[in-house]
Amino acid sequence: MRETIVIQAADGVAEAYLTGEPGGSGVLFYIDAIGLRPRIQEMADRIASWGHVVLAPNVLYRDGRAADLAPTDDLRDAGAREAFFASGVMERVRALTPDLAGPDAAAWLAELQRHAGPGAIGVTGYCMGARLAVRTAGWFPRAVAAVGGFHGGGLVTDAPNSPHLAIVGSTAAYVFGHADQDAGMTPANVADLGEALEAAGRPHLNEIYPGTRHGYTMADTSAYDEPGTERHFRELRALLDRTL
Repeated sequence: MRETIVIQAADGVAEAYLTGEPGGSGVLFYIDAIGLRPRIQEMADRIASWGHVVLAPNVLYRDGRAADLAPTDDLRDAGAREAFFASGVMERVRALTPDLAGPDAAAWLAELQRHAGPGAIGVTGYCMGARLAVRTAGWFPRAVAAVGGFHGGGLVTDAPNSPHLAIVGSTAAYVFGHADQDAGMTPANVADLGEALEAAGRPHLNEIYPGTRHGYTMADTSAYDEPGTERHFRELRALLDRTL
């Protein structure tokens, strides 16, 4: 099963990529800010090959269809990735507040559970998707047993609703693979995240991948790092094997 479906989300219809054999354990895949595109489908297919049903929704549906939001240039070219992010992408990301993302997450989980087997699910997220993954585990502690977060930014902030504060209300195990020298997730932020995981008593890995850039799993951009990407797949698979 590899298909694009539509889901009735909180504020309209959203596309989503669904892959895997029906009845497998469920994994919700939160995209990065670049959007739902072939690279996301490739990654979701690989996770599905481990025996899971994977759903990757277009969480930015309020701003348009996936094709409308996709980059028109090759983001592997020098300067193209930076130009794309300067074109209004971050405004879309900032507009997806927790108040909007929470009801959406309920719709994503309901759709995933229609196709997956019984039992808890895993959630994995990339860049902005890592924040959504952490929040989803806090919103739905009975449903989410595992969280992967990779090259996430803004997981720890001074805001009263910082994503890392959701960990205490969750029941999940966590694996984080942070980009090296990431301004959006500094070593001090990583340490604070580790303290939150320890205080909540949640099983976890919380590590910086040396030599990687923010966005290192995305092979369709100049940030891609193959060793970091393969490490992320190994650690995510081990997490899902342990928990689902």
